[in-house]
Amino acid sequence: MTITQPDLSVFETLESEVRSYCRGWPTVFDRAHGSRMYDEDGHEYLDFFAGAGSLNYGHNNPVLKRALIDYLERDGVTHGLDMSTTAKRAFLESFQNWILRPRDLPYKVMFPGPTGTNAVESALKLARKVKGRESIVSFTNAFHGMSLGSLAVTGNAFKRAGAGIPLVHGTPMPFDNYFDGAVEDFLWFERLLEDQGSGLNKPAAVIVETVQGEGGINVARPEWLRALAELCERQDMLLIVDDIQMGCGRTGAFFSFEEAGITPDIVTVSKSISGYGLPMALTLFKPELDVWEPGEHNGTFRGNNPAFVTATAALEAYWADGSAMEKQTRTRGEQVEQAMAAIAEENRADVKEYRGRGLVWGMEFHDKARAGRIAARAFELGLLIETSGPESEVVKLLPALTITPDELDEGLTTLARAVRETA
Repeated sequence: MTITQPDLSVFETLESEVRSYCRGWPTVFDRAHGSRMYDEDGHEYLDFFAGAGSLNYGHNNPVLKRALIDYLERDGVTHGLDMSTTAKRAFLESFQNWILRPRDLPYKVMFPGPTGTNAVESALKLARKVKGRESIVSFTNAFHGMSLGSLAVTGNAFKRAGAGIPLVHGTPMPFDNYFDGAVEDFLWFERLLEDQGSGLNKPAAVIVETVQGEGGINVARPEWLRALAELCERQDMLLIVDDIQMGCGRTGAFFSFEEAGITPDIVTVSKSISGYGLPMALTLFKPELDVWEPGEHNGTFRGNNPAFVTATAALEAYWADGSAMEKQTRTRGEQVEQAMAAIAEENRADVKEYRGRGLVWGMEFHDKARAGRIAARAFELGLLIETSGPESEVVKLLPALTITPDELDEGLTTLARAVRETA
């Protein structure tokens, strides 16, 4: 692909140095459809990033777009705080009928604000309010958001340092297989909880991702998650599952914890819940935990009615018929896994490991800088991928769930070429 030098001057002179993704993809994007993005010069890119998991149904999904346009054209309510609206009612009824009831999940639904970190902040606040304790346990390499409470339960040292103040009331514990199987699961954690001299304050809750996306595609085993749920119950701690990136079908089932057969006390959902990339987040919790006073946690933009409209359309289009979407995602995931195995075999000396579930996969290299070089070469070849892990040492694949098998093959072939050409 021949790429002319785009005019980035206004971004480089006016926009803050904090910008990041645009540095790895130095072009000016203009339009997008499905799994394709196009820059202003007409160059085409296959998207294996999907808005960091916010576009599970692809760019400008026609079903969702039609629902949104129809709503706007009839002057449907756009901004509604937490007022009752027809758009919110339709979403709540759809979510109850097609997601919660079929899974026998008893959750109340809270709209905490438009982003994932809003959902995490409200979950932490609620857990502390219910239990009357301050400490929250999180896990090594976790990522839960960029506001202060979320950063306190995030593992990444670079992101934590950006807070500028001490991050308190969070205690890290080893994630699944952190010690490469050499230490029994939760041995250290439970010993500290039971030892009156350990110095560990009794936690209100534990927050966990079933697959750590930003942390390097670290996949928790179902048995580890079940043991964690049992530990929380024994020790009177609430279990919070952060399903912001791995929910909404990313791992196959609508919720990523379904495979483990657990029912968390609190679940955070965002990213693809609107289906269209519109800001929206949910905090779900068991009814007995609903101890909020009216207005105790609020926000001006938690009633994003256009997002309710596209979310309802997404649920109806992809989840109302039962397990079809889940089966498709698992099939696509097997296609990715086979390609990853072939790349690892071809580059046996360089690839440390590949891992994933559903349509989230990562490949880790012995040379930690290799992943960045692969992502850069992939961009030159017309493929958008990102890196993850504490040292950006993992190539991360996050294609739309609606991607076709041919598009997957195309992207995976391009990835294999990028790996080969950066050896």
